[in-house]
Amino acid sequence: MDAFEQLVAALLEREGFWVRSSVKVRLTTAEKARIGRATSPRWELDIVAYHAATNEIRIVECKSFLFSRGVSLQAFDVERRFAGRFKLFNDRRLFGIVSRRLVRQLAVTGSCQPKPTVRLRLAAGRVVASQREELQRLFQKRGWLLLDRTWLLAGLIASATGGYENNMATVVAKLLDERNLE
Repeated sequence: MDAFEQLVAALLEREGFWVRSSVKVRLTTAEKARIGRATSPRWELDIVAYHAATNEIRIVECKSFLFSRGVSLQAFDVERRFAGRFKLFNDRRLFGIVSRRLVRQLAVTGSCQPKPTVRLRLAAGRVVASQREELQRLFQKRGWLLLDRTWLLAGLIASATGGYENNMATVVAKLLDERNLE
């Protein structure tokens, strides 16, 4: 798991989710054929977060893009070349098959309650600034959630002002919080 995924996972845990990283979804041969990827290995999800109180599973794709322009609106236009980076967002059949199989895997192990709501999320360290509002509208329209810099910073501020937790996000947030300086 990379550092950005660790940060996102820590912030989701603060919100009451249990979190698993690099979750492999074991698709059947028939499912692979239905999504047009017959020879595909197991599908890997960056983060799967589950909130028992609401029976919600979040599939979170993580893209830091810290040293680029950021996530753009074009990435969600299936006719554009960058759409391949966001397969679960841009291929509804793929998302349906992967999410149903994920729920079955979690249910077999008792890791979620029956019939959870599955929601797709994108955690992005940077989005194209001029497209932020338009991206937010697109995500809302499609039932997704964009966890962008605003969400990340709010989570870090909450980490800085909350109790101690032994994870990198909380430690760094507390170090940077001027209230903790002597």
